[in-house]
Amino acid sequence: MSIVELTKDTFQDAITPDGTLIIDFWAPWCGPCRGFAPVFEQAAEQHPDVTFAKVNTDVEQELAGALGIRSIPTLMVFREKVLLFSQPGALSAGQLDELLGKVKGLDMSEVHREIAQAENDAGDKA
Repeated sequence: MSIVELTKDTFQDAITPDGTLIIDFWAPWCGPCRGFAPVFEQAAEQHPDVTFAKVNTDVEQELAGALGIRSIPTLMVFREKVLLFSQPGALSAGQLDELLGKVKGLDMSEVHREIAQAENDAGDKA
């Protein structure tokens, strides 16, 4: 599967209600980002059911700022429009594969129930 380049204009459409999206926030001058790129590309080939995307933080400063990106590389994983993972630092191939396995194995109906309950609880306290 190919890796898509995300921009502030394409970000919302990329977080689909029925899909999984993993985003690599990077910059051309970042050594660890360049080192992680082949790992990310290999994972994209091994997981065709997941959308892999990259955000060049030099070009997309507004998007990176809106998402609170403070260091690169940073990975974010969304599934069904829910942010499930956000962490700075490059992962090894094994760590990335393990992360994707966990994300795929989640019962998203349970995740959505927990989010709804948390929102209800927060509303009750307001």
